[in-house]
Parts: sequence; C-alpha cells; structure tokens
Amino acid sequence: MKLKGYRSKFERGASQFTEALWLVVKCVAFMPPIPLPSKLRVWLLGAFGARVGKGVVIRSQVDIAFPWRLTVGNDVWIGEGVKILNLASVTIGNDCCLSQRSFLCTGSHRFDLPEFDLVTRPIVVNDGSWIAAGVFVAPGVSIGPNSMCAAGSVVLNDVPANTKVIGNPACPKNQP
Repeated sequence: MKLKGYRSKFERGASQFTEALWLVVKCVAFMPPIPLPSKLRVWLLGAFGARVGKGVVIRSQVDIAFPWRLTVGNDVWIGEGVKILNLASVTIGNDCCLSQRSFLCTGSHRFDLPEFDLVTRPIVVNDGSWIAAGVFVAPGVSIGPNSMCAAGSVVLNDVPANTKVIGNPACPKNQP
C-alpha cells in the first residue's frame, strides 16, 4: 500500500457543523465515566438522527461515531466502553445486550490495493442477541436472532440464529 496522498471518498452523512456538534456532545455526555441518565443519552442520539426504541440503557464511555447511521430497538443495554464505528449503518434489534468494551466496526481498507481503499459494510444484531464483553464484530456481519458471541471473540462471519460462537475467529461453540 502507498499512503502518501491517501484521499478518502467517504461520505460522512452530515454537515461538518453537525458532526462537530456531535463530537462536543459525545465528549460531554457519552465519553466521560459519569453515570448520566440513559434517557438523556437516548434523547441526544435522537436529536442527531438515531432511531432509538424504548427501555434503552446506555452506560458511560460509549463511543458512537455517527448517530445518524444508528438504529436501536426496544429494551437494549449498551455497556460501558462500547464502541460503534458506524461508517455504514448499524442496526441493533430488540432485547439485545452489547457488553463492556465490545466493538462494532463497519469499516476496513483494501490492503491488497495500493490506494488502500476504504470499504464499509453494515452490521445487524438481531433480536435477543448478546455481544459479550470485549467482542469485535467485523464489517458486514449479521448476528442471528437469539445468538451469543462469547467474551473476547472476533466475529468475522455471520452468526446463524440460536447459535453461540467463541474464539478468534469466532466459530460455533461445539466446533473446533
């Protein structure tokens, strides 16, 4: 790869003013380890274009890159230190849990090309799923309904419904 002169063609999805304002709000209301009310955080996300359901708990130090690309269902828990790098859309269904320090990442780069092109793909976490502590979810992954990604796993591929995955790379629990 050749990074000299790299120019991203990424469309940020909002004006520079909106993005700058979001960064200020995120630094004040989301990133500090202060236990602010979830209702305030939910309201702020909505004010920046996120679609957030009822009964959502958002703990401290949650880092959401672009709220206008986030959809969260009802009765969702987003734990301390969760990072959502949503260069593409992230959809979280109803009754889901994203545990501490989990990382949903919708972007990567084409290492095989000298231009190091940015590649973005959406992530979907379907109803009833649990992304345990320290899990990495890669771009384009869909977590099936009622599935679990065990702590510390690296999820590079779709997870079928009603499946527990573990490891790096994550694979179904009963397989090597």
